[in-house]
Amino acid sequence: MAPRKTLKKAAAGGNGSTVAAPATANPELIAALQDLERDRGLSFEVLIEALEAALVSAYKRNFAREAETHGNPVVIIDRNDGSYRVFARRSVVDEVADPSIEISLADAGPQYKASDNFDIEVTPKEFGRIAAQTAKQVIVQRIREAERDMIFDEYNDRIDNLISGTVLRYEQRNMFIDLGKAEAILPLSEQVPHESYRIGTRVRVYVMEARRTNKGPQIVVSRAHPNVVRRLFETEIPEVAQGLVEIKDISREPGSRSKVSVYTEEEDIDAVGACLGPRSSRINNISDELHGEKIDVIQWAADPATYVVNALQPAKVIQVHLNERQHLAEAVVPDYQLSLAIGKEGQNVRLAARLTGWRIDIHNEERWVELQSQRVDEAKEEEEVAAMAEVAAQEAGVELTPEMLAEDEALIRRLQELQRVDEGGEEVEGDTAEAAAATGDAADGSEKSGPAE
Repeated sequence: MAPRKTLKKAAAGGNGSTVAAPATANPELIAALQDLERDRGLSFEVLIEALEAALVSAYKRNFAREAETHGNPVVIIDRNDGSYRVFARRSVVDEVADPSIEISLADAGPQYKASDNFDIEVTPKEFGRIAAQTAKQVIVQRIREAERDMIFDEYNDRIDNLISGTVLRYEQRNMFIDLGKAEAILPLSEQVPHESYRIGTRVRVYVMEARRTNKGPQIVVSRAHPNVVRRLFETEIPEVAQGLVEIKDISREPGSRSKVSVYTEEEDIDAVGACLGPRSSRINNISDELHGEKIDVIQWAADPATYVVNALQPAKVIQVHLNERQHLAEAVVPDYQLSLAIGKEGQNVRLAARLTGWRIDIHNEERWVELQSQRVDEAKEEEEVAAMAEVAAQEAGVELTPEMLAEDEALIRRLQELQRVDEGGEEVEGDTAEAAAATGDAADGSEKSGPAE
């Protein structure tokens, strides 16, 4: 749509009781708005628009009859000298439906066309005094809203980053932090257990979310989020900040322990060593910031088995066996490393599982030998059961699929019972027919009557 054209026409003296007052320059207004722009960082154009909207509100309130008679009031402030004028605006149309806001092409004149704005200046003589009184609160409110928007935008851009603030107060176990321009809330769920701060203490937090409220922007922050560790690594370790060392995964139990996997493609950089620093100074600085939380830095690996071995450090792992179907990693450790691999209350293996994304079972060597022997026996028994099931299916004339054998637990149990019965007795025939009937039911849902021939 083409931009609407606005043409102004002076009001005739007998057109109504309102007489257009001459525009008066107001350089003090422009100077004041420029001071606000400089001191509070507000846009000059935003302030002008807020003032124009405020003056429209003042005109409607104090000159309601004129506003209804002449059309939609519009206030235009000169950006150079600060003078303002009020215009009654109507739209130029072919056919007038509402005379208060529309005017026909014939009445407007030949210089107008449809969709133009037809403006008549209706600035009251006494408008200056009334406007100043009425518009003051509106202007202040608009300025506050503009400031709140700026503050919200500032902190919204800082989401996923660390910021510092001062502990302000506690309400219902939630901590409120003064960030200077805004107030942040540290919910109880995002606090680290056993961390306590006195009022006025400086604290570094991770920005999770920025919210708009009636009292201004409220920032939701965290001390327990895993990215707190990630951002501290970026702060303390130049190689991470520069992207030479990449943080792949983080698993964390706030206040207790974290595991961080790192990786680099640079051949001359040791990713783990760079994060630890000389005499572990870098990682100790991060641990101090987290009030003594232990941090394990491990080498990331593309091979899942190797990754699991690294993730279980400081325990030594002999071997890892992966079960892709169950997404299970079984780690075998020496007997004397079992408790270290599991960790206090299972913490080490739990963090390793979160880090790698695999379920992890820990076995010592003796237990692993027993499991292997047990699984060999189970596999042998399954093969014998499968053979028995195939015979029973053939006698019943039913096609037995591997899916049926794997899913029908009742059938498998029955065939295992058959396996333990003497094959030469009558019970075998009856049981075989019974199992064959069950096999037939699993295949097509139909009932089998009588023994199989």
